[in-house]
Amino acid sequence: MNQLDFNGRTAVITGGAAGIGLAIAQRLIASGGRVSVWDRDAAALDKAKVHLTAGVDTRVVDVADAASVDAAAQAAAAALGRIDALVCSAGITGPNTTTWQYPVDAWRQVMEVNVDGVFLCNRAIVPVMLKQDYGRIVNIASVAGKEGNPNASAYSTSKAAVIGLTKSLGKELAKTGIRVNCVTPAAVKTAIFDQMSQQHIDFMLSKIPMGRFGQVEEIAALVAWLCTEDCSFSTGAVFDLSGGRATY
Repeated sequence: MNQLDFNGRTAVITGGAAGIGLAIAQRLIASGGRVSVWDRDAAALDKAKVHLTAGVDTRVVDVADAASVDAAAQAAAAALGRIDALVCSAGITGPNTTTWQYPVDAWRQVMEVNVDGVFLCNRAIVPVMLKQDYGRIVNIASVAGKEGNPNASAYSTSKAAVIGLTKSLGKELAKTGIRVNCVTPAAVKTAIFDQMSQQHIDFMLSKIPMGRFGQVEEIAALVAWLCTEDCSFSTGAVFDLSGGRATY
């Protein structure tokens, strides 16, 4: 593991109890930082503490609920003293089916978590960062948001929205000390695969020239760098982690 400088810095990580979010929390802690891990699953948060430092700040948060997010943002800022980085990793895939057969309730749930959740967390944390004129925001999007995966219209649409939000917010904050970027991984094998059909998993693998899925540690390495002071001239940008799949 290459050493990144996150000494004395703090971060909020949503969806941080497992998968990519947990790997990011571990990487930032290993780089000298303190973290507040948010997740809606209290049991998963308890399990995550085993893999994190003693006394790590954990909070049960529904990112799709504005009141829950606002309260958690203020509590995390108080617990950590400041918030230097925000990583929005919470997300769901929704069912795999054609657009014209997509259940309306499932569509709305994907949008609430993947789009509204990122918006609400960005919205709540930016004022905290503006007070210190410093911050790094990393939103987890997906290569599906750039290319559109068949039988995953809600997920693809939601991740395209995350890219658009990141670009808008990055431009709004460009003259401040806050940088806003997103990453677009290809498929990374985590528990989120449990929400997908095997046919869809096979499709995603077939699109990756490297012939393998990404690893959570690989995502965490790039995200951690985007959370550091070294990421100073990139904002509103999209960083690919696609094993060669992305072509633009």
